[in-house]
Amino acid sequence: MASENWLNRVDHPDGITELQLGRAPVNALSPEFLMDFAEQMRSLGRDDQVKAIVLSSQFKVFSAGLDLKEAQDFDLAQQHAIVEGLNVGFLEQFACPKPVVSAVGGAAIAGGLFFVLASDLRVAGPKASLGLAEVRVGANFPVGPLEIARATLSYDMQRRLMLTGQPIDAATAAEAGVVDVLVASTEQVLPTALAEARKLAQLPPQTYASIKAQLRDEVIAKINAAMAAGGNAPEGGWFGAETRAAMQKMIG
Repeated sequence: MASENWLNRVDHPDGITELQLGRAPVNALSPEFLMDFAEQMRSLGRDDQVKAIVLSSQFKVFSAGLDLKEAQDFDLAQQHAIVEGLNVGFLEQFACPKPVVSAVGGAAIAGGLFFVLASDLRVAGPKASLGLAEVRVGANFPVGPLEIARATLSYDMQRRLMLTGQPIDAATAAEAGVVDVLVASTEQVLPTALAEARKLAQLPPQTYASIKAQLRDEVIAKINAAMAAGGNAPEGGWFGAETRAAMQKMIG
């Protein structure tokens, strides 16, 4: 069981497991939450009874990324811990051999967008918004999220999201291929994601895992090598001279 019940497993028919993100109120990221998520993804990936995984949120927001009020006071050890959590958590999802579908009903912002980008298939509703706000809060990208963004976004979408920090709406995301299935109402998001997961679960599982590895192994190896070389503990910390002031400005 994950700490503080931040993650809730719901087993559906046909081997579909829903993993609900539940760190109230907006699934803000913390080292503990991310490492619990990594452990859950690792466990689901090894469970023969699980044929496909759906990531959902218990809240209107899918994930708002870091809690900036909390993060602005991070000391060096806390900065290293959140970088490690981001690297390890999203790498574990990206490398999971099972099909992973994200059900995005609301905002997925900054680090929270990587739950979506590391998925194999993304379903979104009309109220979803997707963005990478790191440039606005004065923080660059840890190696794991950076390489996942490079692997899953077109160069123009990298430029748009990463260099402006501004989110895009669900329709724009669907047109750009960031979202695969756009449904007409928020209520349709989870049922559609479960249906898409069932389709993927019917594919030959060993072949699926093999092809997924063919597509992603180079990126996975690059992230692992960077972490082994100290990528989880950047010298001087994650934050720069501009970070705390930028976070304060975002908080308002």
